[in-house]
Amino acid sequence: MENTYGTMNSPGGAGAKEAVSLPAILLMVLSAISVLLGLINVLQAFGGTDPEITQMLEDPNLPEGARQALATVSTTGGKLLLALPTLVLNAIVFFGALKMKNLQSYGLAMAASIIAVIPCCGPCACLGIPVGIWSLVVLNKPEVKSAFT
Repeated sequence: MENTYGTMNSPGGAGAKEAVSLPAILLMVLSAISVLLGLINVLQAFGGTDPEITQMLEDPNLPEGARQALATVSTTGGKLLLALPTLVLNAIVFFGALKMKNLQSYGLAMAASIIAVIPCCGPCACLGIPVGIWSLVVLNKPEVKSAFT
């Protein structure tokens, strides 16, 4: 069976570039989807209050602590507080994956891979976990480490 992936020790890091290419592209695609969804969430934060939340706030059986938390999260600031961190983290994953694909900035590529493994922070929730693990395994190969500039 022929090895179509090249060798890691080929000149100029061609093997390393091939090794990081697919996980980097997958991370970029997943994080781009998450960034787009995050932008939609940010835009929706400036919309009005959801009628379902208003109805829940008017429910007399709702405990006071839950009522306060729901009222806080349903404000524009509360919605932004929930949407912006995910947006920022997925932007970091996208740029880290872009740097990984170009064999630049090993630290940012590692950070992007680690963020992708975190279920609630990474791209597309659980879809980012296997891709993040794959990219961490590839990035920790000595041949790939040495190919980064």
